[in-house]
Amino acid sequence: MKFTAFAAVSALAITSASAAFAGPEAEVLHYWTSGGEAKSVAVLQQEFAAKGGTWTDMPVAGGGGDAAMTALRARVLSGNAPTAVQLKGPAIQEWYEEGVLADISSVAEASGWAAVLPESIANHMKCEGSWCAAPVNVHRVDWIWANAELLAANGIEMPTTWDEFNAAAEKLAAAGITPLAHGGQAWQDATVFEAVVLGVGGAEFFQQALVDLDTDALTSDTMVQAFDQMRTLRGYVDGNFSGRDWNLATAMVMNGEAAFQIMGDWAKGEFLAAGKVPGEDFLCASTPGDGFLYNVDSFAMFDVAGADKKAGQDLLAELIVGQNFQKVFNLNKGSIPARVDVALDEFDSCAHLSAADMTSSSEGGTLLPSYAHGMALRGAQAGAITDVVTAHFNSDMSSAEAVQMLADAVANSY
Repeated sequence: MKFTAFAAVSALAITSASAAFAGPEAEVLHYWTSGGEAKSVAVLQQEFAAKGGTWTDMPVAGGGGDAAMTALRARVLSGNAPTAVQLKGPAIQEWYEEGVLADISSVAEASGWAAVLPESIANHMKCEGSWCAAPVNVHRVDWIWANAELLAANGIEMPTTWDEFNAAAEKLAAAGITPLAHGGQAWQDATVFEAVVLGVGGAEFFQQALVDLDTDALTSDTMVQAFDQMRTLRGYVDGNFSGRDWNLATAMVMNGEAAFQIMGDWAKGEFLAAGKVPGEDFLCASTPGDGFLYNVDSFAMFDVAGADKKAGQDLLAELIVGQNFQKVFNLNKGSIPARVDVALDEFDSCAHLSAADMTSSSEGGTLLPSYAHGMALRGAQAGAITDVVTAHFNSDMSSAEAVQMLADAVANSY
């Protein structure tokens, strides 16, 4: 009996020791649940497992991440935060201010992140100077996508100014073709609006108006011109745009039902998935004007207890910013690596253009955070702007009225 009891205690001790040193563990909360996104995150799971890690997947459906943030808050309030969470932009700082993020500076410094990430993107990953998040990719937001055959048939080049875009749209409309494929959802309106603001006002004006929320910029003649261009674009959209998902608008361009779409480079994933070839079946160009609007996916690391979880966190951070994952993930996602030293041999021509523009914009001070995609502003301020943009786009409101409403909405959002 004594021997049996001793054996049981010994077995328990061995089991406990094994459990204590089981290896890196990570519970990862994310909202990449669509086909391409799920395929992309599976790459990270495989790398993590290959390094001896145990991955617990916590996907929360909903492309915008709202449901994921609700789930996260419940976990944090219960004292049981996940190891890593898909977060971006100011949301990272908001969680840091609640005192729940971990410091992963040791990994960042050992891996030399500062030398391979554009400075403005690296700054989003830091909390009061310490690294607290790992960037996965860079999505460019300010793209125009076009049906190559429709443009060629109508003698139209890809526009480089808004006047050229408008002239092309008039020509297409006269030929009975819908010039602009658009989905009438608030975030899509905001995506078009910020591209217009950048093109009409330039990078410095964009920074003042949609990042710094400067009242003079928000109420300026330049902002009136931006709303004038939005009103013009409204005339180029078909009558059934209300509520249309972005990918259905992309399909309109793909199928020759519309000529252009203004959308981030996730639209490219739709073209590629359908077997379309850039430069042949579809064309890509930045929207008119200088600058580069970015949307960066990243994972913030939360304070967790236990050597296994901390080891999992460090391993996860190392892999996320590693060259291999940055390459494979972004080939699947349609974005480009956040690292500037990843070979782009396997990437398409649109990705090469995006990477070159990111580098030149970073050097020229025109690499800017997207307000429409949660990189530039906190939720209340971004929402206030988008509400005005959508109200203007869906009514006969004048540009002057929109500008006054914009300034008031921002002032009342704090």
